Amino acid sequence: MSWREMASPIGPLVLLATDQGLCHIDFGGYASREEPLRKWAAARGIALAPAWQEDPEHPVIREAAAQLERYFAGELTAFNVQLDMRGTPFQLRVWEALLDVPYGEVCSYKHIAEAIGQPKAVRAVGGANNRNPLPLIVPCHRVIGASGDMVGYGGGLNIKTYLLQHERTDKKG
Repeated sequence: MSWREMASPIGPLVLLATDQGLCHIDFGGYASREEPLRKWAAARGIALAPAWQEDPEHPVIREAAAQLERYFAGELTAFNVQLDMRGTPFQLRVWEALLDVPYGEVCSYKHIAEAIGQPKAVRAVGGANNRNPLPLIVPCHRVIGASGDMVGYGGGLNIKTYLLQHERTDKKG
């Protein structure tokens, strides 16, 4: 397991990667997020110490950081970085469906439930969305309530609002 902390317009982000790909992005600095990140990794069977190391030159982390920087600069609308998504089969289907939500657009939890062929699983889709380990890359910020209201986001509604505004502004310009 390798990690890197990077600065962004929404605050520090911690990127985690295995040899298989980027597996987690967390909001906040590494010092404050280390324990929850280690618990997250352990729960998914990802090897920890002594292999847990800061490695900003890890090829996947380096590429993910470069793409995130281009995203925040308004130069990138779709990510293309190797992923190592870890979740239940249902969660993986939800996260794959999130990848199909276009840049600068939003959809509802119901839309995602329908997209995975389980139209009555709206609450379960919300739960999977909440557990998305790769926010920004897997764009769970693009999911809003059926009424059009902003609803929860792991980084906070202020970050969700920023991301949606960033994408809408960039899309228009």
